[in-house]
Amino acid sequence: MLVSMKAILDDAHKHNYGVMAMNSINMEMVRGGILSAASENSPIIIQFGPGQMKKHAHKEEMLPLIQQLAKRVHIPVALNLDHGMDFETIVDCINSGFTNVMFDGSSLSYEDNLTKTEIICNLAHAKGCSVEAELGHVGQALSEDDQNTDLYTDPAKALEFVQYTNVDALAVAIGTAHGNYPKGKIPRLDFDRLKELKATLDMPLVLHGGSGAGEENLRKAVALGINKINVATDAFEAAKKALLHAYDNDPSLDYLQLSMETEKGIANFVKQFVHVIGSAGRCSFTPFDFEVHE
Repeated sequence: MLVSMKAILDDAHKHNYGVMAMNSINMEMVRGGILSAASENSPIIIQFGPGQMKKHAHKEEMLPLIQQLAKRVHIPVALNLDHGMDFETIVDCINSGFTNVMFDGSSLSYEDNLTKTEIICNLAHAKGCSVEAELGHVGQALSEDDQNTDLYTDPAKALEFVQYTNVDALAVAIGTAHGNYPKGKIPRLDFDRLKELKATLDMPLVLHGGSGAGEENLRKAVALGINKINVATDAFEAAKKALLHAYDNDPSLDYLQLSMETEKGIANFVKQFVHVIGSAGRCSFTPFDFEVHE
């Protein structure tokens, strides 16, 4: 069932577990993700960003695909616009049936981020769509932005921000970054800051840059209050490895068979990940009472 991301994350916040938010750009990723999560009784968030929509994951095809798959499963599924920046795209996604939009104003001044997030929250909430915002800035791994503490989220500013905007979830910067880290590197997260953020805000928190962060970091981040973990780079790599492995083992496989193997690779990746972040089994005993989006 397709539901508000707020409903999923509010339950994760209440019961202290994480939910996977996987960037998915085609049928194999969406179906592998949703059906694998369902097999593990785990909620899941499917998401893609404006750039991915322009290049390949066209909203016009992806939206009905996700809606139909969500109807087939007993688990809650949310559809999120990842890193929306321009007003037109965000409003279009709200009106089209996305159940959450992320407004990324992290590169703006604090005042502009605050004002624009409030406007988007008012628009989205009127349509039953929830909103994620970002305060601080999660940069790029190759630029070593994870080590720049000036970009980290300030708890006092964050409290003012969420109280003013009424945002439903907040992406926080605590030491992760987007993309691939240099080979062999595991980021060092500021867990003391995360504890302070959770205690101060008492709301669902989001970790961007979940790829390459390391299982130990992810488990501890969830234990200390992270409820949504964004995964793109590692999901794409899982799909790529599954396809290449199948082809290397048997070059005679046709495209249909390679696509099927790719979907299996995604499904296995999701299955492992939901166990790491503690969402596996949550739907078998949690009394979800969500407004279903038709």
